[in-house]
Amino acid sequence: MQTPHNPLLDSLQPYPFERLRALTKDLQPNPALRPISLGIGEPKHPAPKLIEDALMAHLSGLSVYPATAGEPRLREAICGWLQRRYGLTLDPATQVLPVNGSREALFAFAQTVIDPTRPGATVVCPNPFYQIYEGAALLAGAKPAFANSDPARNFAADWRQIDDATWARTQLLYVCSPGNPTGAVMPLEEWRQLFELSDRHGFVIASDECYSEIYFRDEPPLSGLQAAVQLGRPDFRNLVAFTSLSKRSNVPGLRSGFVAGDAALLKKFLLYRTYHGSAMNPMVQAASVAAWNDEAHVVANREAYRAKFATVTPLLAEVLDVALPDASFYLWAGVPGGDDVRFTLELLAQYNVAVLPGSLLAREAHGVNPGRGRIRLALVAEEAECLEAARRIVEFTRAYQP
Repeated sequence: MQTPHNPLLDSLQPYPFERLRALTKDLQPNPALRPISLGIGEPKHPAPKLIEDALMAHLSGLSVYPATAGEPRLREAICGWLQRRYGLTLDPATQVLPVNGSREALFAFAQTVIDPTRPGATVVCPNPFYQIYEGAALLAGAKPAFANSDPARNFAADWRQIDDATWARTQLLYVCSPGNPTGAVMPLEEWRQLFELSDRHGFVIASDECYSEIYFRDEPPLSGLQAAVQLGRPDFRNLVAFTSLSKRSNVPGLRSGFVAGDAALLKKFLLYRTYHGSAMNPMVQAASVAAWNDEAHVVANREAYRAKFATVTPLLAEVLDVALPDASFYLWAGVPGGDDVRFTLELLAQYNVAVLPGSLLAREAHGVNPGRGRIRLALVAEEAECLEAARRIVEFTRAYQP
């Protein structure tokens, strides 16, 4: 007798890390070398002490039920950061909402936007992509459609691949800027095109911006909210941005972020979250206030990544097709011979360095898998460990026979 369950769960694909574990279950990494993982995008830099101190100072918050909308001082701190970072003025009562990390919010938001009773309900995603987008679409009763990355444009998504009939069925568009895994940042003109499509077809844009504070150019990445104001859309109609402290402040375990944008959409999202039980822990709220109000630790963190990438990227470029990204903490590297899975498995077996095959981060679309032939390297550990991994990769690649 089959266990009762939501049949939409059967449409979910295994997470990339589960697929990689299945591929490596019988593999024995070289025991002579200590393991180094560049596979998972989990920050390894120390958490700022000011955040730890704020957590410890607010243990009394354990004795109260938090409000789903968050404390006013947290919403005000978020709006203060948006003003300082992007020059934006938002209403803390209606245009921002704290969330338990951007991953949780990116998934839940689709459940409040998608109407599965409309024929052909579609969610458009970049490809390769963060798998939460696809899962959120499928469990909301929609079908995902993919815009492949374009190597000629620093691996930015090629939205031209989505035809008019698909846009007409689209209810939600996920964008990720800076991108995961490619690090590409969307310029203002690209936002203009997407806003025009949104106006024409009525879909909502969910802008995943969790890597916005790790960048390598003089110009910081543009937010979707910032682009909206510059293009005469101060009401942020049909736009919600998602931001997290995980990467910005090296606190992935804090599970803290926020959504901001269209007040009408956030009102519906707050209603959903009230029933979903998604209120943020008061201790976490206090720590988040401290984090959003401090920029010094963010600048130091960004400089650490810049130094690390400046050391590692030229070394890897000697043997791989790789260049400094616009932003994020990933390198998106092409491998000799184009077989990213084989390269990954042999690297792990011989040199005990774990990376993530790009084909596991993408889907076959428009006749190709745009992740095939590339690997994602998360430079999240301290510089010495990343440098040691890079040296091993160089030595391995020079002897590698595609």
